[in-house]
Amino acid sequence: MAQATIAQRFWVFREGANVWLFLVPTLAFFVGYQVYPIFRVLWISFTDFQYLSNEPANWIWFDNYVEAFNDPLMWKSLWRATYFTLMFLPGTIILPLLLAILVDRVSNPKLATLYRVILLIPAVIPSTLIFVLWKWMYNYQVGPINHFLVETLGLFTLYNAPQWLGGTPLTLPAVAIMEVWWGLGYHTIFFLAGLAAIPKELPEAARIDGATEWQVFWHVTRPRLAPIMMILIVLRFGTAMAVIDEYLIFGGFNRDSPTYTWTIFMYDQAFKLGLWRQGFAAAIGMIGAIAMMIVMVILIRIFRPRG
Repeated sequence: MAQATIAQRFWVFREGANVWLFLVPTLAFFVGYQVYPIFRVLWISFTDFQYLSNEPANWIWFDNYVEAFNDPLMWKSLWRATYFTLMFLPGTIILPLLLAILVDRVSNPKLATLYRVILLIPAVIPSTLIFVLWKWMYNYQVGPINHFLVETLGLFTLYNAPQWLGGTPLTLPAVAIMEVWWGLGYHTIFFLAGLAAIPKELPEAARIDGATEWQVFWHVTRPRLAPIMMILIVLRFGTAMAVIDEYLIFGGFNRDSPTYTWTIFMYDQAFKLGLWRQGFAAAIGMIGAIAMMIVMVILIRIFRPRG
């Protein structure tokens, strides 16, 4: 009996070990490409590490953080990223949700599939082509947007046409519009998946009971799409606050530009100015990351499904 128990335990242990063996590559990848870089940046943020300096890095404790907190540009750059996020987030929820509801009501399967393919076209275009396309569209002199506003509608002249790029107040809204368009189809597919999981009998029963379309949406559809809304809001909040490529292309390193956010500030300190102060840049990055995580926790508590 004792030998049978020992054999059973050994068999259970061996099965568990086999499962962990399959997880080893994933764990190694996660530790090497996720955990280690985070702790490496955290360590650098407490040192005076400078890439172009021959001197070894010294442990300076919280000096980088104190300098970052006392730098007005740190708070101004964080606010710019927040302002962009406030413009961007509603477009990632409201427009895709409306489109998903419209596409979901298409009864012809082939037509519905065609709409889904068309919506996904921007999501599969490489980012480089997206940036080139929209930079041309926003061009002050030859862009089709200004051509439409000046030549077709006559709202402006060539002398007072909107300056979309170049660090003007319109630059952040212009980037937000581009980002909303770019992710419109991708976000719509999320909501279409959520709508497909809602039993058709529920909205039909609500309509039979006399509910209006708005009441059906608010009391039947919306609560069941709440998990998807929460996921999109949290994920897109993180990506919106951490945008960098678009700002570098459309705004550059002008500190007075609205696109000079905390990510550009960090990149500027790490790779552009002086001796490449990676220690100070790492502190900027950690402050921005911690601020984002705090807001994400709040967003999860606000938008988490209830009931």
